[in-house]
Amino acid sequence: MPDPATYRPAPGSIPVEPGVYRFRDPHGRVIYVGKAKSLRSRLNSYFADIAGLAPRTRQMVMAAGSVEWTVVSTEVEALQLEYNWIKEFDPRFNIRYRDDKSYPVLAVTLNEEYPRLMVYRGARRKGVRYFGPYSHAWAIRETLDLLTRVFPARTCSAGVFKRHRQIDRPCLLGYIDKCSAPCVGRVSAEEHRRIVLDFCDFLAGKTDRLIRDLERQMNAAAEELDFERAARLRDDVGALRRALEKQTVVFGDGTDADVVAFADDELEAAVQVFHVRGGRVRGQRGWIVEKSSEPGDDNQGQLVEQFLTQFYGDQAELGGAADESTNPVPRQVLVPCLPDNADELATWLSALRGSRVSLRVPQRGDKRALAETVRRNAQDALAQHKLKRAGDFTARTAALQSIQDALGLSDAPLRIECVDISHVQGTDVVASLVVFEDGLPRKSDYRHYAIREAAGDGRSDDVASIAEVTRRRFYRHLHDVQHPTEIAPEGKSRKFAYPPNLYVVDGGAPQVNAAQAVLDDLGITDVAVIGLAKRLEEVWVPAEPDPLIMPRNSEGLYLLQRVRDEAHRFAIAYHRSKRSKRMTASALDSVRGLGEHRRKALVTHFGSVARLKQASVEEITAVPGIGVATARAVLEALGVPSQSDAPEAVIGNDQDKVSG
Repeated sequence: MPDPATYRPAPGSIPVEPGVYRFRDPHGRVIYVGKAKSLRSRLNSYFADIAGLAPRTRQMVMAAGSVEWTVVSTEVEALQLEYNWIKEFDPRFNIRYRDDKSYPVLAVTLNEEYPRLMVYRGARRKGVRYFGPYSHAWAIRETLDLLTRVFPARTCSAGVFKRHRQIDRPCLLGYIDKCSAPCVGRVSAEEHRRIVLDFCDFLAGKTDRLIRDLERQMNAAAEELDFERAARLRDDVGALRRALEKQTVVFGDGTDADVVAFADDELEAAVQVFHVRGGRVRGQRGWIVEKSSEPGDDNQGQLVEQFLTQFYGDQAELGGAADESTNPVPRQVLVPCLPDNADELATWLSALRGSRVSLRVPQRGDKRALAETVRRNAQDALAQHKLKRAGDFTARTAALQSIQDALGLSDAPLRIECVDISHVQGTDVVASLVVFEDGLPRKSDYRHYAIREAAGDGRSDDVASIAEVTRRRFYRHLHDVQHPTEIAPEGKSRKFAYPPNLYVVDGGAPQVNAAQAVLDDLGITDVAVIGLAKRLEEVWVPAEPDPLIMPRNSEGLYLLQRVRDEAHRFAIAYHRSKRSKRMTASALDSVRGLGEHRRKALVTHFGSVARLKQASVEEITAVPGIGVATARAVLEALGVPSQSDAPEAVIGNDQDKVSG
């Protein structure tokens, strides 16, 4: 582990201006990004008294191998540059407010002729209105189930809508009056859009007018003795009121704000956000993060600053194409305390929103009461997290320590990578590489490999495949180390700049020795290699004639089995996908005049080859570019009997009998 004194900048070489700095590890990967009003004061504090640093900060300084900085003009520029670098480099010691899931929203596709209501995750699109976020997708479906009886708008996908339009028959929701069935012309496009706009008005807070209109219609129907319609309208009013009960009114003045609160201990912090739109709580989010404090910083103020820059920076990018009505940055952000650079933060948030944003601490009244509620939610979330993680964290620590002791490693294997090969009798040979960090899967680092050097005589060569994957994986690592300043392609990150502490292959001595030989050829000496054989769960070490037997009840063996099984699952999933595509392509390759684009159009239109086999000639010719002759040739290639021969023969025989 590097000594911080070996890379400490020379006295007087650090500028006193504001700027952003980066710590890099010995492999050249950025592990921490920070900013400061005075770079000299901030960076010197990292090296003055290492023992006095917070545990996570001390670990970062000890893991780093160099530090560099960039001078900027203002603190607002420093905020923007820090956010951009954190997003670009994904430093391991920075707090990252990532959700363990993407929060769903209720989307209304107003940019379509027949707008659709749906659960949605992802980037915002122009012409689509969004409501939420919701904690769970089932909460959106529950809301839709309540409201579609009053606002019977379309909720089906484009494929389902097109299919029911072709067969001129509505789906089940159309039969039970939870959809106005625009697919079969029950309502015109204008009437359906009016239903959808009423739905949007209700969710946007214009509820009193809609309920009054329904009550007026209900009373009119009762006066006309149309009691069935009056009863339906009464039930509709009840459904709207039940939906309203789920959105508590907290502010009577139509406030547009986010209320943020924290609960923390020495190591971790819980963050809770309540999204208030139109005076009602529209959504809630929560995170648990590890704390990283910079020397001399106010802990609570630093948490507020880090959260606001990362959360709203990400939200602004996510909603960059959305309408003004769905602006992800609210007019007010209520926080438990103001950071030192509160004015600069407010200026930056205002630039993201496109209008003034107020950043303040609620002092009294309804806002203060709601802030206290959010704080209690954060405390509860942190307490539940501690209770849930206590056993898991202890088990993972014991597992890593067990592996370290059994293999005689100098450090615990905090990053474990495992390779598995999958094929059927030597065909469609693929490999998977899975990554576990701190005993947990890191799925963003998983990789697939299509084996290029597989035997072409129908036989599989797992040893050669293991060697190929190992060579390709670590060649990538060496390339990143030798070119640390090279910019990764857009949308890609240099994940493999980190080598694993432990490299596991699925197999015995031949596979392990093949992987070790590749590492020796590449000059890599700091990665331990083992193999895990399925038969007796033996651990094989390179160049050893006998395997290592770990106790059956060992936490370390259990973790290795989990890693191996995850690699096996990931490899099989990729193999099945690749084999399915090959079989689909080969079945249609023999059809003359059917090129790659039309093959893809056919499979996309019907969804699968099985559905294509069940289609008629007329249904196939509905695909653009497919004629009758080609449609019949497709069915013949798929082994479907001709649809024109058998029926005609039966008719002919019947006619002969009648004439006779």
